Amino acid sequence: MAEASLLSRRNILRGRIAPDPQRIRPPGVSRQGLEACTGCGDCVPACPTNIITILDGTPTVDFTGGECLFCGKCAEICPEPVFDRLVATAFPHRMAISESCLALHRTDCQSCRDNCPTGAIRFSPRLGGPFVPSLDPDLCNGCGACISVCPAAAIAITHPEGGAIHG
Repeated sequence: MAEASLLSRRNILRGRIAPDPQRIRPPGVSRQGLEACTGCGDCVPACPTNIITILDGTPTVDFTGGECLFCGKCAEICPEPVFDRLVATAFPHRMAISESCLALHRTDCQSCRDNCPTGAIRFSPRLGGPFVPSLDPDLCNGCGACISVCPAAAIAITHPEGGAIHG
């Protein structure tokens, strides 16, 4: 069944059979919603944090420059039925802290925790070294606030079915 959804008209006409696993859809956009996207780009300037871009004619989120506020401005401005008109409050993905985290290498850093709006990243004391991070996936909404502030690029996005899709 998943293979059939890859054979969309858009993908066939563009010569793509499989979607780019690095792409993250804006909140409230389903794979089916992307089929209605005309690539007009109205959602790009509507995003107050400038994280939405148009890539190959479809909206894509890039957290390296900021976070998603779940404000719904991208959905409000879209002239097509691309977005679920209910304001989304979370992404389907979650964040993961990789082994390149500075705190895991005995360098004090808690920038991800300081920027996490939901408190999903916590630091616990460690004997003889700086505090170490842990992430509560139940609190993480996937907003990306931790990604752009991490000096070691140690935050990865994990797909709901497992496996990193960014980082």
